Amino acid sequence: MSARASLANGLACPAPLARHDRVQLGHGSGGRMSAALLRDHFLPRFRDAALARLGDAAVVAGAAELAISTDTFVVHPLEFPGGNIGSLAVHGTTNDLAMMGAEPRYLSCGFVLEEGLELDLLDRILDAMADAAAALDVAIVTGDTKVVERGKADGVFINTTGVGTLHADFRPAPDRARPGDAVLVSGPIGRHGIAVMARREGLAFDAEIESDSAALWPLVRRLRDALPADAVHVLRDPTRGGVASALNEIAEASGVGITLADQELPIPEPVAAACAMLGLDPLYVANEGVLLAFVAAEHADEALETMRAHPLGAHARRIGTVGDEHPGMVVLRTGMGGSRVVDMLPGEQLPRIC
Repeated sequence: MSARASLANGLACPAPLARHDRVQLGHGSGGRMSAALLRDHFLPRFRDAALARLGDAAVVAGAAELAISTDTFVVHPLEFPGGNIGSLAVHGTTNDLAMMGAEPRYLSCGFVLEEGLELDLLDRILDAMADAAAALDVAIVTGDTKVVERGKADGVFINTTGVGTLHADFRPAPDRARPGDAVLVSGPIGRHGIAVMARREGLAFDAEIESDSAALWPLVRRLRDALPADAVHVLRDPTRGGVASALNEIAEASGVGITLADQELPIPEPVAAACAMLGLDPLYVANEGVLLAFVAAEHADEALETMRAHPLGAHARRIGTVGDEHPGMVVLRTGMGGSRVVDMLPGEQLPRIC
């Protein structure tokens, strides 16, 4: 008998992989189960040539100047009215790029999966990610998956890093607010935080509140294309800490004061009622599909008209003005003629909303 035949006779055929309906520790081993997880769940949804090569890094072509942003999503529950952690991960990171005036182009995704996660749930999350990325023509080009023991990850955590291309003449930034600027908001505030909290705590309201999670780049692109190059000074999506924290960050970065008009704040009635019942301030509740825009006063009406022509900005309105008094502070004028300081959120009002 030849040496080759003898070797072959001593080999045992490996047992076929069992099919699983939940994530197992073996899915993070780097072996056959890891390969099966990629083959059966990730790669069919994130179709991209760079990703399909499964290299240690993706090689992509880009403009001379790129914007890069990274974020990690640990929302609980994983699914909520209006979205899930997958769509939220794509929206959140691409929105960060859009707020810098960058067109989102590529995403990398890192997943920490908990042993016992239902694979049907994972598939829904991945489908939502794929759909959100496809709607923006954004390619998911590289990623990583780890599996941890039961009880260590609350189902799944997702890290996304986005790469976007910058436009030469459109550079909004937090330190570019100027006295006289109009402060605009693209839509109703407070929906995401209340939607997530209501689902997590099992709260029922007269009308279900859905998250506003959405990709804001199409709305930003309209503003860029419709207005003069230097009309839009600042863009910001008021996520954790809500509108109040975002405005305070801008006031401090630009060294300006911001005055809001209480009666102009677009707070949906169900959100206002929920906040009143729970003792929350809607100005500090998170949003995931709303932007703040600081626009030169002479272009404010044109900016509002442009935003209202898009579904994401249909309810846009002016909520305040930038001045040189009380620099670094945000002040709210009430309908009764009084005023109060709107400070930074001192702690975490609503945990685990992104």
